[in-house]
Amino acid sequence: MYRGITGVNIDAKGRIAMPTRYRERFLLDSKNTIVLTIDTEEKCLLLYPLPEWEEIEKKLAVLPSFNPAARRIQRLLIGHATDIEMDGQGRLLLPPLLREYAGLQKEAVLVGQGKKLELWDNAHWEVCRHAWLKEESNLSDCGLPEEVSNISL
Repeated sequence: MYRGITGVNIDAKGRIAMPTRYRERFLLDSKNTIVLTIDTEEKCLLLYPLPEWEEIEKKLAVLPSFNPAARRIQRLLIGHATDIEMDGQGRLLLPPLLREYAGLQKEAVLVGQGKKLELWDNAHWEVCRHAWLKEESNLSDCGLPEEVSNISL
């Protein structure tokens, strides 16, 4: 499981160092191949261990090709999917096109999401997180999906 939030820096070559707490897990889960793609809802990138991504890709591939929404999702997620490998120092080279999509500058954050990680530009993350917290404080229980409102924290 990938959980928590960690700040990372993007070097001049477009690389991030995978935090130690995630590095071993990714090596075990993915045999050193990580799939990086875009998030279609937010300007961030998604990092999947290869086996997790292969399961998602199978589900996407069987969507009906004559459905415009399904084709759009296939083009965006599969089309942007890029296999990347960790180097000997645990660094990942982020392709320029994907860095540009997510607006990644020098400071970024990795956000654990269970079976994957999200990579956000730090400034954009802060803006979104602030908006979500504000929105959350204005919601009543009736605004939450039933599955969420039944969870006790």
